[in-house]
Amino acid sequence: MNHARFLERPAGQVVKVGQGDVAYRAFVPNPLPPELAPDAELMGTLSDASYALGELAALGRSMANPHLLISPFVRREAVLSSRIEGTQASVADLYAYEAGQLPIPGFEPSPPESDVREVANYVVALEYGLQRLSTLPVSLRLTRELHERLRRGVRGEHATPGEFRRSQNWIGRPGCSLNQALFVPPPVPEMESALDAFEKYLHAEDREHSPLVRLAFIHYQFEAIHPFLDGNGRIGRLLISLLLVSWNLLPLPLLYLSAYFERERDRYYNALLAVSERGAWREWVLFFLQGVAEQARDAGARARRLEDLRATWRERLIQARSSSLPLALVDALFTQPVITIPKAEKLLGVTYRSAQLNVEKLVAAGILRQVGTASYGKTYLAGEILRIVSEHPA
Repeated sequence: MNHARFLERPAGQVVKVGQGDVAYRAFVPNPLPPELAPDAELMGTLSDASYALGELAALGRSMANPHLLISPFVRREAVLSSRIEGTQASVADLYAYEAGQLPIPGFEPSPPESDVREVANYVVALEYGLQRLSTLPVSLRLTRELHERLRRGVRGEHATPGEFRRSQNWIGRPGCSLNQALFVPPPVPEMESALDAFEKYLHAEDREHSPLVRLAFIHYQFEAIHPFLDGNGRIGRLLISLLLVSWNLLPLPLLYLSAYFERERDRYYNALLAVSERGAWREWVLFFLQGVAEQARDAGARARRLEDLRATWRERLIQARSSSLPLALVDALFTQPVITIPKAEKLLGVTYRSAQLNVEKLVAAGILRQVGTASYGKTYLAGEILRIVSEHPA
């Protein structure tokens, strides 16, 4: 790590580790919170982000069936957060994997199953974390539990899932040494002290800074500490989602920043590094708040489109004098838009023949379409759901 770039040290200190040829330098962040003087641009951006988040929260509270919309949002986040780390899976790939239908018949070649499994693990970890909030606050213990589920059975599983690192890690191009690294997080003893201070700040009352500014602080701090051998970025982004719910900023997990971070990947990493190198807290917080405002509006628009789509489909079936079973299957599509007849049989609790007839009703109504040309073991897709979840914002 080029310690000359960190000489100002306003956000932490550079420490020398080891002696002689094996010596290297690492960065140890100062405890939170930092000094951040408010100004007109910062306060205006915070107001915009808070307003957009408040509108999303109100939308979540007013929806008739908001829980049907959580699954698409969670899976979109899983795909995009994992994509930042290099996986190539799409939302359709993830749904197909969960339905046991990967690869999807007739689609372009799927990514390696190992990529899709990593994304599926993100879903498992996030859903576990949301459920766990009822019994455990966001804490170091919960962070380790999330990490164990994120890294279970995937590449890098040897890297102590669920345990904080006991050796030095670093960030840089593949194959680089410690001294060639772009950034070296704290050595283990300093990491342990930094984590202790980090957890204290999680649970402390900070009246000087708004919750959204605190979230920006917390995300930087976790990335700077980098407490796991692998998976730090995804865990750091998971914590944002969990804290938004834990702090009652949202009634449901509807806001995720990975779409913004993935699209602005270079700015994201550069803004984080700039805090360490020159204490650019203001620039990082502005970037983070802009992401909150942008993604809150995007999430609101997608949620309304999904809700409108569900209403349209249900009205179409009601006009066709359908029974309650096709209506129930429509609702199920929002959690599983890639479906087979055996899957529909299980979801509806009916016979295979009954499931087949109800799937065919949705095909006739233009809600489902068969993918591929198989006459046995057919796979069906609710393409409009996938399109709303997957497409880039306008």
